[in-house]
Amino acid sequence: MSHARNSKPELRHDWSVDEVERLIARPFMDLLFEAQAVHRGHFDPHTIQVSTLLNIKTGGCAENCGYCSQSAHHDTELEREQLLDVDAVLADARKAKEAGIGRFCMGAAWRKPNDKDLDKVIAMIQGVKALGMESCVTLGMLTGEQALRLKEAGLDYYNHNLDTSREYYPQVVTTRSYDDRLDTLAHARKAGLSVCAGGILGLGETRRDRAAMLVELANLPSHPQSVPLNKLVKVPGTPMADLPDLDDLEFIRTVAAARIMMPASHVRLSAGREAMSDEAQALCFFAGANSLFYGDRLLTTDNATTDRDRDLFQRLDLHALAV
Repeated sequence: MSHARNSKPELRHDWSVDEVERLIARPFMDLLFEAQAVHRGHFDPHTIQVSTLLNIKTGGCAENCGYCSQSAHHDTELEREQLLDVDAVLADARKAKEAGIGRFCMGAAWRKPNDKDLDKVIAMIQGVKALGMESCVTLGMLTGEQALRLKEAGLDYYNHNLDTSREYYPQVVTTRSYDDRLDTLAHARKAGLSVCAGGILGLGETRRDRAAMLVELANLPSHPQSVPLNKLVKVPGTPMADLPDLDDLEFIRTVAAARIMMPASHVRLSAGREAMSDEAQALCFFAGANSLFYGDRLLTTDNATTDRDRDLFQRLDLHALAV
C-alpha cells in the first residue's frame, strides 16, 4: 500500500528558543497533527527502525553525570567490568541479526577512549559490518584522528548526546563542557560519520531548556541522522534519583517538536520506555518517533521487553524496518 507524501519543507537551521518554546506549547492536538503530517512527508508512518544496544565496558567512568549509574563519582553498587572480548560482542551481534535487528550499537563507559581500547572497538565494528549490520558506538569524547579511524573501520553512526540545554548543563555534569560535546559531534561529522545526538528529559530542566536543547541540535550544520530522546531512569545512588517524574504528555510534546524541527531524522525512543504505558508510546509514534532500542536492557537499566514490543507493534500495525 502506498503512503501519501506531503511536499517536503526545506530543512531549517535557524530556529530560536522562543519560537520552539511556543511550538512545544501549541494545543496538543494541533502539535501532534502537524508532527504526523511532517513525519508522513519523509517516512513510512508504519515502519520503525530498530536497534539493539550492548554495554561493552561497564562502570568506572570518570565523568560525574548526575543521572548515570556508571559514574565513578556515584555509589550505585554497579560492578565495574573491563572491556568485553571481541568474540563475545560479535556473538551478541549475531543474535541480534538473527532476531531481525538491523543496527548494532555498542557503548563504553569512558570519558574518552585510548588508542589501545580503540583498536579492540575497531575489531568489533569490523565484525558487526561483516554480518551485514549497521554499526553505532558511543565512547565518550573523540579527537578528530580517532573519528577518522572509526570511519575507516566502517563505523556508520557515532552517538554523543548533548543531554540538555547549554544553560542547564552545569546542573547535570561538570567534568566536561558543553563545547566539548559539540566538538566531538563536529569531529564525527567532519570524518563523514552519521551523527546520533539527542538528550535526556526529566533532569529537572524547564520546558525552555528542552526547547533550547532541540535548537542546539536542529541548528547544527547538518541535522543529526538519529535523535535519541531519553526519559530519565532514576538510579538509586545518583544525585538525580529523587527528581519528580516528567509528565508523559510533556515528553510527547518534545518528541513532536523534534520531528517538526528535524523532519528527515530518525527520532528514537530510548531510555525510559520500560516505565511508559503502551498508550504513551503509541502517542510518541504518532508524534513522529520512528526508532527505538529493542531488548530487555539498555546499558545498565531495564528496557521494555522484546515480547511487549512485539505485541505493541502488532496492536499498532507497525513493523520493523527491514534489515
